[in-house]
Amino acid sequence: MLSNSLIELDRAHLVHPVASYRSHEKAGVRVLTSAKGATVTDATGRQLVDGFAGLWCVNAGYGQESIIEAATRQLQELPYATGYFGLGSEPAIRLAAELAERAPGDLNHVYFTLGGSDAVDSTIRFIRYYYNAQGRPQKDQFISVEQGYHGSSVVGAGLTALPAFHAGFGVPYDWQHKIPSHYAYRNPAGETSEAIIAASVAALRAKVEALGQERVAAFYVEPIQGSGGVLVPPKGWMKAMRALCAELDILFIADEVITGFGRTGPLFACLDDDVVPDFMTVAKGLTSGYVPMGAVFMSDRIYDTIADGAGAAAVGHGYTYSAHPVSAAVGLACLKLYEDSLLENGRKAGARLMAGLESLKSHPLVGDVRGRGMLAAIELVVDKERKTPLPASAEPSRKIFDRAWENGLVIRAFYNGVLGYAPPLCCTDAEIDAIIERTARTLDQTLEDPAVRALLA
Repeated sequence: MLSNSLIELDRAHLVHPVASYRSHEKAGVRVLTSAKGATVTDATGRQLVDGFAGLWCVNAGYGQESIIEAATRQLQELPYATGYFGLGSEPAIRLAAELAERAPGDLNHVYFTLGGSDAVDSTIRFIRYYYNAQGRPQKDQFISVEQGYHGSSVVGAGLTALPAFHAGFGVPYDWQHKIPSHYAYRNPAGETSEAIIAASVAALRAKVEALGQERVAAFYVEPIQGSGGVLVPPKGWMKAMRALCAELDILFIADEVITGFGRTGPLFACLDDDVVPDFMTVAKGLTSGYVPMGAVFMSDRIYDTIADGAGAAAVGHGYTYSAHPVSAAVGLACLKLYEDSLLENGRKAGARLMAGLESLKSHPLVGDVRGRGMLAAIELVVDKERKTPLPASAEPSRKIFDRAWENGLVIRAFYNGVLGYAPPLCCTDAEIDAIIERTARTLDQTLEDPAVRALLA
């Protein structure tokens, strides 16, 4: 009765993110009731390995007592403190300092947000202020990468380059531009690192020249494109694009909302890429999804220019919940867990995950396996030689997710037949093996889909 009642209440009142409202009403919600480690339990008692860590975010795993205790203690001591009026709280101050100490290069200044989307929006406001402070307001054009994701806020959705986030919303704006993705599996330049890097460098240079170098403000990129299908650039790609931005006097923004906090191995993916951006955005793993929080890191040069430009005047950008003390306390607890054991376990589990997914390459439907650390994908095709994607009639997003769910596995099933993986860093060997075994079973079931079999080469 309780479960049925919740389904009806959900149908009637709860608007779900990035969903077909009518399709969701018809299907009904799946209610999650509890979770521990890498396992979630639904209202029917079904237990599933969460191979996607919620929404790429529960990096520490569910039910970590030290995180729960930190949040509880902070709620008892000081449940809220504003950052306005020169006020602050110890957890927020300490978290900013701890993050700055670990960030690449001179990213010594941290502005806290509620999540990734408003972190990206904040960078746009800071960048405009930065150029205005320099007397260069004409630098107002922004560039991102096709198949990239930079949130779904009013402005960030325009930097995002995925059709669902544009259709019906009137974005992107005319000052938001794109260059092609590095997408190695389907890159017209070929699959070699040198060719892909050269093509991307040429594309960015050409876009800047077309817009006018004096007009271009910034270039946005994810170290690995997450919602575009876990697209991993070749080694050296980030560094080459960073160097070109420096040459062209363009700010380089690394969006680490997904890749940060051990998802790819180190605390930040930029550390592996040997890149120091001008801005870096984070969220998700910052608090392991336990409470909302995001952050913008800015370099000394950016901060000083904004601060000097404002002088005695206030920099008019702020949120009620920026630097929330409970979120900050959770962030500190997560950081300790990462460095005590989870980064190391994540690297070990990530190697096992990638090896397991690679073992599925012989399956008739697997065209590509890609990833880094605990962030991975397999791309399904019906013709390996021609790289023909699964047909729309196979409804990959819905049907593959449903099959995996029935097999006791949560994954991200993209509309184009890409399966995304981002398990918690706490995963055991047995849990990684279960992800692989249940994926194999899901692939076999998909192989029997009439819409797939009809096109299978």
